[in-house]
Amino acid sequence: MKIWITNGQRQPWCACIGMCVLLQWSVSTGVYAQVATVRGRVEVEGTVKAPHAVLPGTVIWLTPVPGGASDPTLTGPSASANLRLVQKNKSFEPHILVVPTGSSVEFPNHDPFFHNVFSLFEGKRFDLGLYEAGTTRVVRFDRPGISYIFCNIHPEMSAVVITLATPLYAISTRDGQLSLANVPYGRYMLHIWSEGMGPESKEGAEREITIAEGSTALGVIRVPSISGQSLAHKNKYGREYDAPTPDNSIYKQQP
Repeated sequence: MKIWITNGQRQPWCACIGMCVLLQWSVSTGVYAQVATVRGRVEVEGTVKAPHAVLPGTVIWLTPVPGGASDPTLTGPSASANLRLVQKNKSFEPHILVVPTGSSVEFPNHDPFFHNVFSLFEGKRFDLGLYEAGTTRVVRFDRPGISYIFCNIHPEMSAVVITLATPLYAISTRDGQLSLANVPYGRYMLHIWSEGMGPESKEGAEREITIAEGSTALGVIRVPSISGQSLAHKNKYGREYDAPTPDNSIYKQQP
């Protein structure tokens, strides 16, 4: 038998004679708990998937049900990690960012013109005002929640910052695959957020699941479809965006 023990890092512990067991140190109990890799896939509800279709970006995360699961070892990024949401080519990179509670996120402007980043929905509310190329603003995401990020000048720009108090999360791939490693056996609430839910949705879907031997597959997670490349929204004043000028000269940075 080959045993792997994890406490932040995986280490081979003894030689193999057959099956593989994965163990992880439990903070709450002080013993090693068996863990699994949980997998699922995303599909758009009520439709037949077209070839090469881009699925809505989807994030899942697990929170232990009281008394139902061991505390996971905190192997995700720390709140002190270098986290950035870059403005470039009139878009945010990455489009979806998951951060631990208490994280400070940089918003550097890499475009040759001004931006005005804001978020007025559930999650972290802020307005960074106008700032020029080559400068950066910083926002601290101090509580769990879903923050929809926009620019008050460019309506096509959108991003989402999901602030979590758990390291057990996964972001879907372009083809809708989800994979969440090192999940201790037990009962959890499975939380689901997807782009098609929209800024007005304060919470995603959720359901209780049990992770155990022979029960590590989430199956198909069906999510609402999304149209267009950006989330529908109004400007920071709650009004429709002004029609852009031919050269956007009012916001064009002078040499």
